[in-house]
Amino acid sequence: MVNEIKDRIDLTKINCEKELTLAVIGGKWKLIILWHLGLEGTKRFSELKKLIPHITQKMLTNQLRELEEDQLVSRKVYPEVPPRVEYTLTAHGESLVPVLKMMYNWGKDYGEQVVWKNEPACRETAL
Repeated sequence: MVNEIKDRIDLTKINCEKELTLAVIGGKWKLIILWHLGLEGTKRFSELKKLIPHITQKMLTNQLRELEEDQLVSRKVYPEVPPRVEYTLTAHGESLVPVLKMMYNWGKDYGEQVVWKNEPACRETAL
């Protein structure tokens, strides 16, 4: 698992914890995936796909695989027909939930004060 992380993240280009954090959770979809798993709990692939309608199936698969390699998400496969796979946050993933909530609140405040000052805000559910 650690070797997979090192293969994907070029550690020679990372010289501080901030850069490592961004390398692990950065990207267009990872924070949204972590948000749903952190606030709504365990989800199946199809449930995540419905919650994030603009993500492609391939991208969701790749992002979940990377989050699993980075030990933020665990994947549980049930020996059933049809197969059932569930994703849930690990302890490392759970440790990000307070950060995600702070980022949500920051975005909400920033949006209201700057971006959507004279417009209605997006229809995201409150905490």
